[in-house]
Amino acid sequence: MAAGTTTVGTTAGSGAGSGAGAEARPGRRAVPTGRLRRTLLAALVAAAVVAPVSAAASPGVPAPAPVALAEGTAPHDRYAANRANLAEAAHMAEDAGRTGRAAKLRAMDAGGAARFLAFDGRGRGRAVEVFGDLETADRVTVLVPGSDTTLDTYQRFRAGAVSLQQRLQAEYSRSAVVAWLGYDTPGTVSTTVLTADRADEAAAELGPFLNRLRAMAGPGSHLSLLCHSYGSVVCARTATGSEVTDMVLFGSPGTGAHTARDLPTSARVWAGRGGGDWIGSVPHVRLGGIGFGTDPVDPAFGARAFAAGPAGHSDYLKPGTESLDNLAAIVLGTAIPAATAAQEGPHA
Repeated sequence: MAAGTTTVGTTAGSGAGSGAGAEARPGRRAVPTGRLRRTLLAALVAAAVVAPVSAAASPGVPAPAPVALAEGTAPHDRYAANRANLAEAAHMAEDAGRTGRAAKLRAMDAGGAARFLAFDGRGRGRAVEVFGDLETADRVTVLVPGSDTTLDTYQRFRAGAVSLQQRLQAEYSRSAVVAWLGYDTPGTVSTTVLTADRADEAAAELGPFLNRLRAMAGPGSHLSLLCHSYGSVVCARTATGSEVTDMVLFGSPGTGAHTARDLPTSARVWAGRGGGDWIGSVPHVRLGGIGFGTDPVDPAFGARAFAAGPAGHSDYLKPGTESLDNLAAIVLGTAIPAATAAQEGPHA
């Protein structure tokens, strides 16, 4: 047998066992060990990512086209136009017998005062919602979600944004949080979640959005990007200007970059993972476009580490958690979490 190969049986019913020292038999072909290793590693990545969560989607849901608004339209005019679009989408879903989607859409504006900078009720849907007074805020945080975030699962994403804004407001009144569901997130049980294709598409949307957002926010405002799970892949591929001061990667499967220096940003780059987060078991490999490589919490990546406590994958923004406290501290610049004292990242 040639060095660096293994054998894979191809003849059914050979009845031959395999053991130490077994020789290749007729009907077997040699396969390079490297290729087998790559196949096995890719399978490990897939199994680790898709096992814990099931996908959610509502294809074919009827809804009106998004409202076309001129560049420079004031936020309050955007809010009013998108609330009307949201209401129409709920009516159309109800008329089509999609009562579950209709109920979820109505819940998004149950108080009649939701602040959506953008809304699209078609298919899995998109929404960009503001919490706080964007026009007076000088600390603006953009939350970027991970896989399986759709209009059908929007309430859990919104709950994290509300929790963060409440935590920020407890210390600083001029803050705002923007929940950015501005891309078609991959399903957790899918092949798309293992590649950067959706992230590349999302980054092309997120970069220009950040520029527009900066113009809508209060004078001299600082932007922070908080990027969860697959959202960290999106952020890592988004070119940001100097107005983005901090980029935080949490619950990340990797970014596709070897180090924080490779990211297209001048922001401080942070990384954290809770002790109960299953994504820590995902193999951090990148093979032929599958997987995302270096673990952002690995010191070799060069990000500033922050303590996330015992958080599970969906727990980082829950009230009363260490992870929420430290994320708020990063946004406000009020304190450096203890875990970063001995590690200054490349964007210090």
